[in-house]
Amino acid sequence: MAQPEPIVFVVDDDISVRESLEALLRHEGWRPEIFESAQEFLARPKPVTPSCLILDVNLPDLNGLDLQQRLAPDRTDMPIIFLTGYGDVPMTVRAMKAGAAEFLTKPFKDDVLLAAVQGAIERSREALAQETEKRLLQDRFQTLSGREREVMELIVRGLLNKQVGGDLGISEITVKAHRGKVMQKMNARSFADLVKMAATLGLSTGRQP
Repeated sequence: MAQPEPIVFVVDDDISVRESLEALLRHEGWRPEIFESAQEFLARPKPVTPSCLILDVNLPDLNGLDLQQRLAPDRTDMPIIFLTGYGDVPMTVRAMKAGAAEFLTKPFKDDVLLAAVQGAIERSREALAQETEKRLLQDRFQTLSGREREVMELIVRGLLNKQVGGDLGISEITVKAHRGKVMQKMNARSFADLVKMAATLGLSTGRQP
């Protein structure tokens, strides 16, 4: 199955910067999408492909740092590379603390920007893969019965079958049967594998005090 083509978004109000970046990215084999403003970019539907955003800090309607904050909740798979004509330490710190992939000051070297894009796209691929894995695990978890979920939540905390049975008021043999169903439905190859799945799903793991 062919991999989806990555997209490099560019948001900058300077037409000369937009045009030069578009030409550079196309020359390197990337697929650029160019926007003049933050609002124009926000109107674009969220992509379902690896992507990154090259973003000017100083925009007329919504500045780059505010756009970053707005994107944070649901665009974790789209790393941001900031560009600025001038930068100061607080601005850089704010951007990096919020998860920016890079913060470059104009003029920048082409190879530095391209290396940042390459790294950002790889981060995006990893984030999308993790999201896909989590959705798959959530779908599997939904196939468990209520009792099987209870058993899974207790065993991944490190409780023995006998302890699980005592907590749930069922026999150890019944716990073993539910445990086998959980392993089968979750497609877990080992107990350690099941614990990793539980952590991905946000279930509490590790022995409780």
